[in-house]
Amino acid sequence: MPLPHVLLSAAVSLDGYLDDTGPERLLLSSPADFDRVDEVRASVDAILVGAGTIRADNPRLLVNSAERRAARVADGRAEYPLKVTVSGSGELDPAARFWHTGGDKVLLTTDDGARRARALGIGADVVSLGPDLDWPAALEYLHDRRGVRRLMVEGGGTVHTQLLQQELADELQLVLAPLLVGDPAAPRLFGPGAYQGGRLRLVETRRIEDVVLMRYLPTAPGSGDRVAAADRRWLALACELAELCPPSDTAFSVGAVVVAADGSELARGYSREGGDPVVHAEEAALAKVDPGDSRLAGATVYSSLEPCARRASRPAPCARLILDAGVRRVVTAWREPDTFVAGADGSGVLTAAGAAVVVLAEYAQRAKAPNRHLEG
Repeated sequence: MPLPHVLLSAAVSLDGYLDDTGPERLLLSSPADFDRVDEVRASVDAILVGAGTIRADNPRLLVNSAERRAARVADGRAEYPLKVTVSGSGELDPAARFWHTGGDKVLLTTDDGARRARALGIGADVVSLGPDLDWPAALEYLHDRRGVRRLMVEGGGTVHTQLLQQELADELQLVLAPLLVGDPAAPRLFGPGAYQGGRLRLVETRRIEDVVLMRYLPTAPGSGDRVAAADRRWLALACELAELCPPSDTAFSVGAVVVAADGSELARGYSREGGDPVVHAEEAALAKVDPGDSRLAGATVYSSLEPCARRASRPAPCARLILDAGVRRVVTAWREPDTFVAGADGSGVLTAAGAAVVVLAEYAQRAKAPNRHLEG
């Protein structure tokens, strides 16, 4: 199901702590960085913190700039982003500032937590996700029921850890402060446990007074039918590549990317690339990878259109080329229509050979965009 773009935002000391153990909150950001955070808040649809952050910090989570709030209203949005917290127990202080400032609020909780929160008179829409907390269900609710497309997560460490470990974070904005805490009892940003392999991609660094902002994107694909945040980013790239195709009235415009299990891009391609009037996107990409590359066995092919099962222009269709390369996972946005081949079913060819095929239909319109002239 479509999920919001999940942006994790945090500031940490040089030794990785979110705070110290003193009675007052340790201020890690600079004034200019607080203003940057305010700008990010103004850009999103919702801001989320865990129940522990509400208990420890008693935050308001507001857009402080009147100009930014006015710009939101001028764009037809609410003055403040939706405020969201998550609590399994539902045991939260009804007098906390979180409930009494800003606009709409949502508490995502369990069946038992919902009963407690309502009995306490929590000033929010109390939504039960069932007997247990479930992050995919929480994100799906925010996307489908509350219209959240961009979600900013501001803590705490447990929430950040869970979203990263479950491969649900699309972006990490990390501010590094020139402080050392050194107290093992202080809260850390990330806890122990199993994280997805591979390196995150550093896409921005910025000095802001005496702190440094680093922005990272996950790169490692999911496995099998399990969708990771990076799958959406790679498929979006495949859809962008489709826009590069020379136009044709007799073939689709398609983009493709081949990505190793550790998130390394092995190759990319698009239909009719390099002046070849009949080359397909997957074919163009795979031709750039050494057939003996051992990484192909764990790789994922991202294709804006389902790989073809039959074609007249070349002996082997793309589904067969993918299988022959040793790839056993494909992520696509759009199942092939009958425009040129009746009963096209590249997914069937792939799955019959043991490959996993994931269709992220929320990208279908982007995949169809360069092919609108073929509709009729």
